[in-house]
Amino acid sequence: MAVEPNDDTAFRALAELGRLEFHELSIDSFLQRVVELTNVAMPRRGEVSISIAAGGRPSTAASTGQLALDCDESQYVNGAGPCLESAATGEVIEIPDVRVETRWPAYAERAAEVGALSSLSLPLLVNEQVKGSLNIYSRDSHAFDDEARAAAQKFAPYAGVAVSNMLAYQDARRLAANLQAALDSRAVIDQAKGILMERHKLTADVAFQVLVRRSMQTNRKVRELAEELVTTGFLPGSHDLM
Repeated sequence: MAVEPNDDTAFRALAELGRLEFHELSIDSFLQRVVELTNVAMPRRGEVSISIAAGGRPSTAASTGQLALDCDESQYVNGAGPCLESAATGEVIEIPDVRVETRWPAYAERAAEVGALSSLSLPLLVNEQVKGSLNIYSRDSHAFDDEARAAAQKFAPYAGVAVSNMLAYQDARRLAANLQAALDSRAVIDQAKGILMERHKLTADVAFQVLVRRSMQTNRKVRELAEELVTTGFLPGSHDLM
């Protein structure tokens, strides 16, 4: 029999969520920990997923088990269901018993088939481009009482902020990596220009035009040609610079 978490357990789950370090985890590992901690915080354990829709394409970013995955995927296939509704409207969506649910008959049939008799979906406030929901599925009907709803609604904002911050952190890392790559590219091109200027007594503009011309003629990137010149001292076609 599963151990029912108490208020102290839920508090510790929230505290651990707040201590997660973005730089220590991949985004997949981070989101996985979020759904695991959500499950810990609930008065009755079920299965939890995070559904995220970016560019109109929903997907399950993390889940605690196959039941949650099956329920999410059914909604994506049919284009309708509680997790999609919650993400789109920003409302908490509860299904007390899928066997009598009429709003999403295709989803309800599939959920009953896999054994998820009730669910609770809460919107995640991520950002303007990304919509999401925190979904809790139970094998019992009417699984969510006032205590469970209160626990979920207390945890969802923390989960939403954590997901939002994680995505922002990942975006910042990608931006920094792209900036560094641009700086590295600029540096090697400047080196190559310097070699051409010294070797052939060219101006900086003409030296760069030589690199661009060779790039077009050889169908290679300017940076690749610059790296080759800096590394080997040779530029393809350098016998005919103009």
